[in-house]
Amino acid sequence: MQVKYEIHESHAPIWENENWRYAIIMGGRGNGRSGTASRFVLSKLLGKDYIRGAIMRAVHGDIRASCWGELMDRVQEQNLTEEFSIADSDMFIKRGQNSLRAHGFKASSGSLTAKLKSLAGYNTIWIEEAEEIGEEEFRILDDSLRTVKGKIRIILTLNTPQKNHWILNKWFNLIPHEEVKGFFTPVIKDDTKNVIHISGTWRENNVNMDEFTIERYGNYKYTNPNYYWQVIEGLSPEQKRGKIFNGWQLIDEIPDEARLERFGEDYGWFPDPACAVAIYYWNGSYIIDELAYGNYLSNDYLSDKIKEVPNNRTVKTIADSSEPKSIEEQKKSGVNIKGSDRAKGSVQYRIKATSQKKIFVTARSKNVWESYENFAWKEDKDGNPLNEPDHTWSHAMDAVTYPIADLHKVTADLPPVYDAPRKRTNVGI
Repeated sequence: MQVKYEIHESHAPIWENENWRYAIIMGGRGNGRSGTASRFVLSKLLGKDYIRGAIMRAVHGDIRASCWGELMDRVQEQNLTEEFSIADSDMFIKRGQNSLRAHGFKASSGSLTAKLKSLAGYNTIWIEEAEEIGEEEFRILDDSLRTVKGKIRIILTLNTPQKNHWILNKWFNLIPHEEVKGFFTPVIKDDTKNVIHISGTWRENNVNMDEFTIERYGNYKYTNPNYYWQVIEGLSPEQKRGKIFNGWQLIDEIPDEARLERFGEDYGWFPDPACAVAIYYWNGSYIIDELAYGNYLSNDYLSDKIKEVPNNRTVKTIADSSEPKSIEEQKKSGVNIKGSDRAKGSVQYRIKATSQKKIFVTARSKNVWESYENFAWKEDKDGNPLNEPDHTWSHAMDAVTYPIADLHKVTADLPPVYDAPRKRTNVGI
C-alpha cells in the first residue's frame, strides 16, 4: 500500500539514506520532527518489510499525548483507520505481521535491564524527548536490540540539549556560534558511522505555521533570549536553561579526614526512583556519596545500604517525610531516621541552604551528578522560569538537600535563590 507525504527536503534522508542505525532529529521548536518520525514509522507499518517497533519516552504515561497522539493524527490524516488493528488503551497498533507498541523507561539499573530484555526482537524504536533519557538507559536499550529480522532503526527526536549532554558528547562536535556567546551549533562528528542528523528550525515547516506563532517566536529573541537561542533556533547552551545549582565539583575518593555527618533519602518506586546518599563534611565543604538509586528499591535495601557505611549508627538519616510508613519501617530496622521539613516554602529553603555550601560529588555518584546537571526551574509555555523545580531530576537532589537543610540554617542576609524576571513592556509615545 502507498501513501503520499509532503515533507521538507531536509527531512528526506530518513527515507532516502539506507545506511543508518541512528537518526537524530534535533533542532528548534516547530521544525516538525515529531511529524516526520510518526510518518516514518507509519510508512514502515504499511510496508512489506517486517517491523516490530516501539514508541518510547522516559515515562510511559507521557507517550499518549506525544508519540501516540502524533501517530494517530497521521492515521486519520491518511484515512487509514480501517487498515489497522488499534488498541488505544494499550497504545498498540498492528497491520499483518507489523506492529508498534508504547514502552516507557526510567533511570534505573536493575529494573530497567529486566524491562528492556523484552525489546530484543524489536527493530524500530522512536524515542521522543530523547534528552530526558540518560546515557546508561540508552546503552542498555541499544544493546538489547539484536534481531536479524530487518535493519535496526533508532530515531531520537529532541530539542537541542545543553553542551554537556551525552547525546552531544557521543555524536557531535560543538562549534561556538558567531552571533551569540555561550551557545554552540552541533555538527555531526566526521568519524561517526551509521548516524544521520536532521536539524532545522520552524523555517523548514513555515507552511504549517500561522503568522502569529512566527511573530511570537521572533519576539523571544528580545524578551527571553536564552529560550530563543536554544528552543527556537536550536543551539546548544553552555549549561541547562534555568539550572538551579552551580559550581559543584567531582572528587575521586572520600578523603580519610572527611567526617560523616548525615544520610539523605528520597523515596520512590516506579516511575520515580528512590535515592539514598551519604553526606560528609570536609574542609568547610560537603561531599555527596551516592549509596543507592533506582526503581523498585525496597526500604530494607535502602536501610542495608546505609548500614553498610562505617560509623553509621549515630548518624541521622533525613528522609522524605511524605512516607511516614517507610520511615517507621527503616527505624525498626535500626536506622536513625527522621522525616524532612515539608512546611510551606521548605523546597525553596532547602535549595537556598544547599546553594550556600561548597559541594563535591564522588566520581561513582553518577546519578547524583546527572541530576545536578539537569536540575532546573520549571518554565511556563514561553520559557519563563517559575519558582518551583522541575520534578524530573528532583529525586537525587531532594536526597541531598534534605540533610543539608537539616544541618544548617539559611543565612538571613543573602538574597533569595530565585528572583522572578521583570516583564518587559513596550510603551508607545
